[in-house]
Amino acid sequence: MAEYVQVITTTDSEETAAELARGVVAGRFGACVQVVPVRSFFRWEGGVQDEQEWQLQVKTSRDRVDALIEHLGQRHNYDVPEVIATPIVTGAADYLSWIDEETGP
Repeated sequence: MAEYVQVITTTDSEETAAELARGVVAGRFGACVQVVPVRSFFRWEGGVQDEQEWQLQVKTSRDRVDALIEHLGQRHNYDVPEVIATPIVTGAADYLSWIDEETGP
């Protein structure tokens, strides 16, 4: 069985999140992207920030992670975007197979 991961990133607007999500799926970098509003607290430019953001949760195969990270890096509007990949340890076989189909050539 192939390896699978969930990659997350955040951005500052719902529109930007939707644009990134469409590009990820259209380019077959991820099979599915869920966009969720979140409130983020972080230190940036010398102060603690409290911001509304939109988190993208991308389900993809391990083989596509590097290409996905490159894709996001080229299109992201943040200076230092959060891009974190977490292994999917297990899941429904049909769903994991679907990820393979949607992220394959």
